[in-house]
Amino acid sequence: MTRVIIVRHAQSTYNTEKRIQGRTDTSTLTEKGRNDAELIGKALGNISFHAIYSSPLQRAKETANIIHSSLESNIVPQTSDRLLEIDLPAWEGMLSAEVKQKFPEDYRIWHEQPHQLQMLVKDAQGSREHFPVLALYEQARQFWQEILPRHQGETILVVGHNGINRALISTALGISPSRYHSIQQSNCGISVLNFSGGLGDSVQLESMNQTQHLGETLPSLRPKHQGVRLLLVRHGETEWNRQGRFQGQIDVPLNDNGRLQAQKAGEFLKDIALDFAVTSPMQRPKETAQIILKHHPDVNLELQDGLREISHGLWEGKFETEIDQEFPGELHRWRTVPAEVQMPDGENLQQVWERSAIAWQLVVQAALTKGLQTGIVVAHDATNKSLLCQILGLSAENFWNFRQGNGAVSVIDYPSGLSGLPVLQAMNITAHLGGGVLDKTAAGAL
Repeated sequence: MTRVIIVRHAQSTYNTEKRIQGRTDTSTLTEKGRNDAELIGKALGNISFHAIYSSPLQRAKETANIIHSSLESNIVPQTSDRLLEIDLPAWEGMLSAEVKQKFPEDYRIWHEQPHQLQMLVKDAQGSREHFPVLALYEQARQFWQEILPRHQGETILVVGHNGINRALISTALGISPSRYHSIQQSNCGISVLNFSGGLGDSVQLESMNQTQHLGETLPSLRPKHQGVRLLLVRHGETEWNRQGRFQGQIDVPLNDNGRLQAQKAGEFLKDIALDFAVTSPMQRPKETAQIILKHHPDVNLELQDGLREISHGLWEGKFETEIDQEFPGELHRWRTVPAEVQMPDGENLQQVWERSAIAWQLVVQAALTKGLQTGIVVAHDATNKSLLCQILGLSAENFWNFRQGNGAVSVIDYPSGLSGLPVLQAMNITAHLGGGVLDKTAAGAL
């Protein structure tokens, strides 16, 4: 496995001024930016890196150098032009408000159909049409094709920018450029990707946009946020999770470690103003939700049957070795082509997909109707992974691309309600469970 830890550069002068940076190199780190870069170094201090790559732009290069100085490593950070920020030549250096005023139609396209945004570029070859987002995705693909064969089985650090980091994550997972704004990258946010081989082989997004090392519980809401924020939580550990036994719809309760994970999740979210809470009706998520809500006694817990775990049918209660013996080859198919597997006497992913989508829409719609802003949804591994695929416009084939640790928190915003695309602000936050940047929860069966 090749582990890639992706970091966005620290706060820059243009960030504070709300200017479009793109490829201009006049923006430098602020004092807060330099301090935050040191905090990343501390957060990554126990990880051994084989290589460090950064964008050649000074805000990223300086961030990489500050991180490097905190690491016990003699590896020298290298720059790669493939990590340059998105190229927005017509807008660079302008305030976002100015762009909106001077280029209203382009600004609308940028937000609603970013892959269709065009700009005229003049270079030595003359004038040409430039699609900034499409060019960025191609640049990200080229970075992966160049870097992954070089670092098989190693751990590398990549320090880039908001745009290129989104493109790196998107091209790794197959997320469409039309969803460019559907994933977020905060200054100094940390994301972790695990590659089994090269680009196109199986890959897992272990976590995305962690900011807890900066003293921030969750990425902050945008000032113009009019919609709903959902905190998607996976239930705490059960004894069957720990043993690697398939549980599905068998109603296994939390074990002591699971209750502790739920307490830690509750502690982590205690200062977040929660307006509503929804859970699968099964014991393990329900108890997890109840423990979290001890810090929010005024919030009622609602049950949503569509969020229950996948029915594994005849696999339930069994270990992998038993399933392999009784259903030869099926477990391998479940691990490699999950969308094609019909659980014997159980469900397939399409059924989980459809019922969880309906449940999720109902939760969002109810919150919008009542004018509620932030709520928790506590569910299961397969349910959560199905929902994450849907949120990013992916199919059931991408089911294994996401990790969901027991007690982990993901953050999904609907800044424009149900009419606009959702934004995955952060995924699989497990820092509150004591593992640091990496997810140390047991893998376990579903």
